[in-house]
Amino acid sequence: MKYFLLSLFITASTAVHLAAADKPNIVFFFTDDQTTSTLGCYGNSVVKTPNIDALARRGVRFENAFVSHSICWVSRTTILSGLTGRSYGTAATPDVARADAVKTLYSDILRDNGYRTGYFGKWHAKMPKKYKKEDHFDEFEMIGRNPFYKKQADGSLRHETEVIVDRGIDFIKSQPKDKPFALNMWFNACHAEDGDRRPGIGHFAWPRSVDGMYDDISFTSPRLSDPAIFNALPSFLKTTINRERYFWRWNTPEKYQTNMRAYYRMVSGIDGAIGRFLAELDKAGLADNTIVVYSADNGYHMANRGLAGKWSHFEESLRVPMIIADPRVPESQRGKVSDAIALNLDLPATFLDEAGVAVPDRYQGHSLKPIVGGDKPSDWRTESFHEHFAVRNRIPAFEGIRNQQFKYVRYIDHGNHEFLHDLQNDPDELVNLANDPNHAETLASMRERTTKRVAELGGPLDPLKVPFTKSTDPHPIAAAAVSANVGKDGFVRIFDGKTLRGWTGDNQYWSVEDGALTGKTDGSLKANSFISWKHSTIRNFDLQVKVKVSEGGNSGIQYRGKSRPDLGLHVVTGYQCDVVGNTPKYNGMLYEEKGRRILSHTGEKVIVDVQGQPWIVDKYPVKQFAADQWHDYRVLVQGNHHQHWIDGHPTADLIDLDPEGRTLEGVLAVQVHVGPAMKIQYKDFKVKHLPDDMPLITPDEALISAGSKGVRPQGRLPADWKAPVYGEPVLSK
Repeated sequence: MKYFLLSLFITASTAVHLAAADKPNIVFFFTDDQTTSTLGCYGNSVVKTPNIDALARRGVRFENAFVSHSICWVSRTTILSGLTGRSYGTAATPDVARADAVKTLYSDILRDNGYRTGYFGKWHAKMPKKYKKEDHFDEFEMIGRNPFYKKQADGSLRHETEVIVDRGIDFIKSQPKDKPFALNMWFNACHAEDGDRRPGIGHFAWPRSVDGMYDDISFTSPRLSDPAIFNALPSFLKTTINRERYFWRWNTPEKYQTNMRAYYRMVSGIDGAIGRFLAELDKAGLADNTIVVYSADNGYHMANRGLAGKWSHFEESLRVPMIIADPRVPESQRGKVSDAIALNLDLPATFLDEAGVAVPDRYQGHSLKPIVGGDKPSDWRTESFHEHFAVRNRIPAFEGIRNQQFKYVRYIDHGNHEFLHDLQNDPDELVNLANDPNHAETLASMRERTTKRVAELGGPLDPLKVPFTKSTDPHPIAAAAVSANVGKDGFVRIFDGKTLRGWTGDNQYWSVEDGALTGKTDGSLKANSFISWKHSTIRNFDLQVKVKVSEGGNSGIQYRGKSRPDLGLHVVTGYQCDVVGNTPKYNGMLYEEKGRRILSHTGEKVIVDVQGQPWIVDKYPVKQFAADQWHDYRVLVQGNHHQHWIDGHPTADLIDLDPEGRTLEGVLAVQVHVGPAMKIQYKDFKVKHLPDDMPLITPDEALISAGSKGVRPQGRLPADWKAPVYGEPVLSK
């Protein structure tokens, strides 16, 4: 399949035809939260991005592309306006655009010069009041990420990445002949769904077309994961949102592996959607005169330095991919890698220049067209300015400059704390030379040039009006409690009694009724339906909830679970405290969904040995709890010790010594079960997050007595089945 093919042997008649319609089409793919290390063409040997890599082979890949400000809306408004945030805003509110600064976007200038313009996807630009963004494009549809899966007319779900490209394809199919177009497809991926912190499909939702991709990959630890790197940061960088969100995404090996796979699927999902669009572009006969641009709004830490997100001066935050493929340039200019310092600020100037339109004097970037079609100009910039001022009361604000050798920044609300990094000898920026007398001259010079550049771009910002507020402790006692509203009793209320806010499930089965989280089925349910708590994973905890289940009903409190989109979007597997309407031996027992299944019946005190076999080491009375009445359920999990109670009566007590089978962290959910019609209700739902570092009970501490019998497994067993006895050989038949 050809996407970009321009014969070097153009006939005279064809040349005349192209001259009559020499304005190229422009397609701009724009991703969210993506640094260069997540693309094959930038050296990643794991991720699968064949279509983006092919763009790089047919175009120019910028090795040193950066954003001037590493946060979504400032970066995006910079591209729309051609101005840095400090220049399009005010000293008091620099991240909100002034009306005069965004009266005319680059899309308006292209429209005035004969272009048809389209915009589909994430907007997230802070514009003046009453600003009508849709008036600046011929076709406009804002497509957000909450939720990532959009319900279609036929009831199916489609990922926003695919929906955005669907709109782009429709746009080119309706494109008039002999009229150029400029099409923006601005993805929400690879941004996490911050309100859904379930690892994998919850936090980094991917197009289902890439289900299972990277399941066979074990990701290496982040290159800059040494705790000493984080601990060396100044205190105001160790308590910011970067650290808070680290505990949402990367703080355990299991969470890191799950979220890395999910993030890479998002990238590959974008790549597949781009490939689909380019095929349609070629099919429409438009590829030979269409420039394709790929970039991102900011970089991404991905657990490096013990951080998440962006919002810092470090390279992984500022550096972004940038690829420009122009099929009209000579073959010799394709597939090259440029070392020129390129900025997101350059893109609007590039679009206008490629369209043959004069670049406004107010634009602060430079057209990249000369580099795409030839060599880097001799007077190209050797230094770039970078800043951060958004969410200034929680994200440390900085300003500074970067060149090939050094990077200088100062954090303006923190005593002008300075950093000076030697990028040639310390590319990972691990050493701060700001207090090194051998670099005093360099420091003074870059400090002065930063001050000068600040003045050129609009001057200093107003002082911070409110105290800087930390987002987290650097090393919280209970990571799940980060950003949680904890009551005086230490519990987090996880259901408000009014809405399903904070929960996700199929509303065909789940609702709020009489102040309770309510699941109902008419008996036609084909698979268990779960509703999951989105706020955080849970590790060690004390869970308390009032439960009412109908006669014959079957439900369960799923904890330390795992989202299983391969089985269904809302399926969760893992430990479960059963809730059963009329079977005492199951009500309150410990079950493992889609795993080892029954670990202990109600009334059994159990130790699961290191091979995963559960043994009954003691028993206690089994009580009947009436259906259709409220009962108090409690689940206490400390390390590998699990305990369940109903109305204060113990129903399960289990120690899990199996290092392969057990889980130490996961999702919280409840379910409605296949079988007869039922109704399950939960209210006064609360969780106390206990310390992360609770010790695990060892085999030496949890002794299984000789003669202990094995737990009866689930399912139909032979009539002569006998429980195995601990210490006796297992007889094979």
